[in-house]
Amino acid sequence: MTHALRSLVPLCPGRLARHAFLALLLVGQTTIGWAGSFSVSPVRIYMKPRDRAVAITLTNEGDTAVALQADVFAWSQTADGTDQLVLSEDLILSPPIIRLEAGARQVVRLALLRPADMSQQLTYRLIVREVPEITQPKQQGIQLPIALALSMPVFITPPPARREVACELVRGEAGAPGVSCANTGTAYAQIREVRLHRNDQTLARSEGGAYLLPGARRTVMPKPEGAGVTGIAPLTVEVQFDDGQTSRFTAQLP
Repeated sequence: MTHALRSLVPLCPGRLARHAFLALLLVGQTTIGWAGSFSVSPVRIYMKPRDRAVAITLTNEGDTAVALQADVFAWSQTADGTDQLVLSEDLILSPPIIRLEAGARQVVRLALLRPADMSQQLTYRLIVREVPEITQPKQQGIQLPIALALSMPVFITPPPARREVACELVRGEAGAPGVSCANTGTAYAQIREVRLHRNDQTLARSEGGAYLLPGARRTVMPKPEGAGVTGIAPLTVEVQFDDGQTSRFTAQLP
């Protein structure tokens, strides 16, 4: 699976986000240098404890040269499911800076430098971003390049690690029905779809790719379909995960 990045909006935590903020402050005083496009495959990286490295393919989808830089962040979530990223040296992409000519492709290796945890899954984010100041010619005046970035999850999973997710029907803002899920396991879960229905009639649905790391809880608010959720009769709740499994239960709004 390949994910091509074409948007001009950076997907950038931490220091990349500060660059984007500065761009907004200075946009009226500078020349903006737009970046090109690139793709990374795979977009979700799985490793086993015995794996020392995995191959990743970087492709320049644009018509000009690009320079790419990779950083690895330890990825965790707070109890309410908020992502936390901390720069890490547990893994390294070799080489960490790559120059690709237009249309070029290069295979690089993501190497694990620390011992794997045999009791639970380790989770990281690999951020690959363009460094336009390397490839763009210098111009007179102040020029602020806009760096595009792509964030990919990295999972290092020992055989015993499993997700353990329990969900319940709750009321959210303005009394709207929501589904709150908690992961008490030792591996991630990804919620692909939440559906509320009665008698096979869908009343509300939410689609996406919300990650739920161990120890975190997240509430999904399905969007009403048709007349939405009305009445006091019990609802059937279906929560579908990325592994194809579905959790199904019947409950009444509290």
